[in-house]
Amino acid sequence: MIPYNKREGKIWYNNDLVDWQDVKLHVLSHGLHYGSFVFEGLRVYGGEIFKLEEHTERLFHSAKIMDMKIPYSKEEINIATKKIVSVQNVQNGYVRPFAWRGSEMMAVSAQQTKIHIAIATWEWGTYFDPKLKTEGIKLNISKWRRPAPDTIPWDTKASGLYMICTLSKHTAEREGYSDSLMLDHEGNVAEATGANIFFKDKNGELHTPTPDCFLDGITRRTVIEIAKSKNIKVNERKISPDELSNFVGCFLTGTAAEVTPISKIAEHNYKVCSLILDLSASYDKLVRKKKAA
Repeated sequence: MIPYNKREGKIWYNNDLVDWQDVKLHVLSHGLHYGSFVFEGLRVYGGEIFKLEEHTERLFHSAKIMDMKIPYSKEEINIATKKIVSVQNVQNGYVRPFAWRGSEMMAVSAQQTKIHIAIATWEWGTYFDPKLKTEGIKLNISKWRRPAPDTIPWDTKASGLYMICTLSKHTAEREGYSDSLMLDHEGNVAEATGANIFFKDKNGELHTPTPDCFLDGITRRTVIEIAKSKNIKVNERKISPDELSNFVGCFLTGTAAEVTPISKIAEHNYKVCSLILDLSASYDKLVRKKKAA
């Protein structure tokens, strides 16, 4: 894989199209030292960006919670995102818009720092090994927990929130798993390191944790809408780890993960059943509908 700093093309950077390898930030940027950095992740299918407006809305929400004022309007960011996807000619890939505080100040306080914006995009396939979309991935259970909602800006996509995700993912991979299940501060099931989680019970109903200390993902909400359109009952509730053995199916949802079945969490095994495969197929059809039209 080509390292990301060695790739070719352009990146939208503070309203200019800059050569990919020339995009720089200073080593004393506040965003690097203090985590004042927010971002989004979008998918491109057949040259079309899926749910662009929703992702831009969340980017601005994250920035506001982090006390960062993005120096462009939402419409300008939408236009810029479409522009860089077109310039890079990305047909089936990923888009990463992000904002961070610059290097004008070096202290916890950052009142006078400039807010920088960049948008990069590249061709990108499936997040997990494609064969695992039918076989299911395996998760361990992380020792790290999602913090209480009064201790972090939990409903943002801010870089600092992903420290424990990286640590959890590294441990999982060393142990032969694809990802890690994270519990919340109360010990209930929360999410994976970068995706929301759903369970199927013996009656064909879905259960998913209430997103009260982690992101209510855009893909999560989309899949809930798809499930309800198929008359599948979706229960959003607290889920104890003691319930893991009661479920017969399990899957992740996320912009990167899309709909990915899970075959195992620790010692608990799950079937990649027809309901999950149907939801995955329906999601795939939805995100590619503009191309088909």
